[in-house]
Amino acid sequence: MLPEQIAEARMKRYNGTVLSIAKTHSDLMVMRVRSDFLRPPHIPGQYCTLGLGNWEPRMPGCQDDNLKPEDEAKVVRRAYSISCSVLSEKHELLDIATTDYLEFYIVLVRENLNGRPPALTPRLFMLNPGDRLAIGEKITGHYTLESVKEGDNVIFLGTGTGEAPHNYMLWDLLHRGHQGKILSASCVRYRRDLGYLAIHQKLEQRYPNYKYLPLATRETDTVAHKVYIQDLITSGQMQEYLGAPLDPAHTHVFLCGNPKMIGVPVKNAETGAREYPKTVGVIQLLEERGFKTDNNAQKFKGNIHFEEYW
Repeated sequence: MLPEQIAEARMKRYNGTVLSIAKTHSDLMVMRVRSDFLRPPHIPGQYCTLGLGNWEPRMPGCQDDNLKPEDEAKVVRRAYSISCSVLSEKHELLDIATTDYLEFYIVLVRENLNGRPPALTPRLFMLNPGDRLAIGEKITGHYTLESVKEGDNVIFLGTGTGEAPHNYMLWDLLHRGHQGKILSASCVRYRRDLGYLAIHQKLEQRYPNYKYLPLATRETDTVAHKVYIQDLITSGQMQEYLGAPLDPAHTHVFLCGNPKMIGVPVKNAETGAREYPKTVGVIQLLEERGFKTDNNAQKFKGNIHFEEYW
């Protein structure tokens, strides 16, 4: 595309502006976007789309997306859960009503994912404050705190940027003065991949009912004894960190991130029976302890809620 065509496409196809970008490291960032339209009403835990034209530059060192000439003028879009930094710059609980942006927690995908070369994040990571992009005008999703009652214990279990919706839901619980215990565990490869670590440490000091558990599996001091989220349940450590039993009657568990960690059961094509994946996931471990998983198709709300990231 010619420069004048790109300028015209940006003007017609984009409806949001990058307000700020904070990079934890070269492949991980927290980005705030202000839309041209009034921010839609939404519930913590939900998601919307971000998009950029295929004409935009890509981050060097990423797999080529082998773009066809006829696709160059298209806008590629992906859904992202809305995140939240929980605290303001003054280290006070954030007043969402006074903000006019949406926050996103994004990792750079450099290589092939599920057979598709990464199309969007290599372009997102080339953005700077003031740059334009496309943002969805609809915010939606069933992954919310809808079923949580006052006094319930809440456990957030995430991998990588799957922590994003948990941060927003955590803000909501703290904002409403939730009295039940809250545990948030985030499993990553390296400690540098914990983009919100400092914030969670401040929250732990301020709120006695809150505990943050970072798990890094590839550090030199952890690689010999890796601890994954499933291990927390089988070892009994989950109850210790929560400070309460894993009681299905008073506990809600939220799962977001790697599908292998979550372990969503599938229906056997021949028998119709519900089967767990070969890799034991959190859903199986919790259902064996009496928990029930959401079934959105049947409009059933249990106490295990999940959002798969890929």
